[in-house]
Amino acid sequence: MRHCLLYAGSFERNFPSLRPGATTFEGSDGASHALPAPADVDGVRVGYMEKAGKKFYAVRVQSGSNDVVLQHEVLIDPPTHMGYGKRFGPEPTIVDDEAMAALLGDIMAKNPEQKTQLANARAAFSLTGHKR
Repeated sequence: MRHCLLYAGSFERNFPSLRPGATTFEGSDGASHALPAPADVDGVRVGYMEKAGKKFYAVRVQSGSNDVVLQHEVLIDPPTHMGYGKRFGPEPTIVDDEAMAALLGDIMAKNPEQKTQLANARAAFSLTGHKR
C-alpha cells in the first residue's frame, strides 16, 4: 500500500479550527490553500502541521472514510516515521508500511481516547505487504 504524509499549514494558525472533512488550510500569507489530495495513495494519509523551530506534528489521520483529528499532536521523527532520505515538503511524502505502522503506533499511544478510531486505520494494512 502507498501511504503518505500531507502538509496542512502552521500549527498555531490552523490546528484550533481543524475538523474532519477539511479541504483547505490558511497559509502564512493569510490566503486559503487546498490540502493535497493524492490520487495514487491507497493507504493511510497523515496530515501534519509545523510549529516554530521547524518541528512537524501529526494532527490528522485519514483512511478510507475514516477521518480523525487528533486530540494530542505527535512529533514526527523523520528517520522513524518517514524513512531515511525522505523530506517534508509541499508535495505528499510517500512512506512505506513499516514507517506508517511506527507512526500510527506512536499516535495511538499519545491518543488513547481515540485508539479505537485509529485502530481502523492501522488494520487497513499489514507489514507483510498484503492488504487486510
